[in-house]
Amino acid sequence: MAGNNVKRSLRILVAGGGVAGQALAFWLSRGGHEVTVVERFPALRASGAQVDLRGQGIDAVARMGLLEEVRGQLVDEAGVAFVDSRGRPKATIMANTSGKGRQTLTSEYEIMRGDLVRILHEATKDDAEFVLGKSVDGFDQHTDKVTAHFSDGTSGEYDVLIGADGQGSRLRRALLPEGFDPYWRVGIHMAYWFVPRIASDTSIRDTCMVPGGRQIMRRSHNATETQVYFVMREDSPEASAIHRAPIEEQQKFWAGRFGDAGWQTERFVKGMKDSPFFYSQEIAQVRIDSWSRGRVVLAGDAAHCASPYSGMGISGGLVGAYVLAGEINRSPGDLTGALANYEHVLRPFVDEIQGEVNPKILRVGMPLNKHAITAFQNVTALACFLRIPDLVARMSKQDRGGDWQLPAYADAS
Repeated sequence: MAGNNVKRSLRILVAGGGVAGQALAFWLSRGGHEVTVVERFPALRASGAQVDLRGQGIDAVARMGLLEEVRGQLVDEAGVAFVDSRGRPKATIMANTSGKGRQTLTSEYEIMRGDLVRILHEATKDDAEFVLGKSVDGFDQHTDKVTAHFSDGTSGEYDVLIGADGQGSRLRRALLPEGFDPYWRVGIHMAYWFVPRIASDTSIRDTCMVPGGRQIMRRSHNATETQVYFVMREDSPEASAIHRAPIEEQQKFWAGRFGDAGWQTERFVKGMKDSPFFYSQEIAQVRIDSWSRGRVVLAGDAAHCASPYSGMGISGGLVGAYVLAGEINRSPGDLTGALANYEHVLRPFVDEIQGEVNPKILRVGMPLNKHAITAFQNVTALACFLRIPDLVARMSKQDRGGDWQLPAYADAS
């Protein structure tokens, strides 16, 4: 084949070794490219809380040929219970395991983030180079290459630089105009960590609503550990700033905000300091007009974070990596066209999953007073008694990604 569509191998640098970064390495190496993944952490970032796959994300993993490996690592979470201040279930919505329709509050494919990263890495490690403990601190663009400058003082030349470095992406800051805010905030904050599991921790995820627009969630992912989530509505400079503070200050902040919350708060706060994992974040989406400039392109949360409340964060990263790699693999001699197609193909999907997040609806699930909490629980209990959530899920023709379909690429299974 002549012209710009001639197949050729590119030198591609991926900044970030998370889910999107691993997926990019998987597809790009299968396209015949020389792929290097740099991750600023000194070890594979196989940690984090529970994530899920839905809709097109399930399809993306299936095309990688890894769906059975994922099935083998799934967390046993049968459903979600709304409990009162004494831990008594008031309503329970079970997972939709029919294989048809839409996933419910808990997906049929619940998995720990670390297990998913390990599965992707195991499938990719022999085909791409992985460099740990190193980050991209800057870059210079040229007509025919991009020079990446690394945290250890070295530099390297590549055909393409992909920023898959998460919601707080450093590469995105370098691409955007100074002072531009890429975040769309919903006024909700979240912290999560692990505590030892006890006998009363079941496979059902418990959600306890607390006056003041607060929630406590408990879910158990193995025989010895339980995940704790504190969630709250708050629109204040202090709440937005706390996520950048030292861990000790973050923990003090969250313990203070939930000191009077009741239920198992004392147990959960006590377990904070000894937790092997603690993360605090503001719920926000990344919304920017363009995902690329020249030979530098963003992927995953760095480009289009949909937030945990979309239910499609991980799935969005997997789908985005599939499309970006597919377009580069299809037209490696026309990078400009490949990156333009990446945006053209993926934007409708991203718009769909980001549009799933409605702050007004989220606030309904985080009532401010006891009367509103009771009303929510009673309505939900009635709906569950009538099996409405189950029927709606099974009869839905689309999951959260809408009717958008994964495109076909030659390198996909």
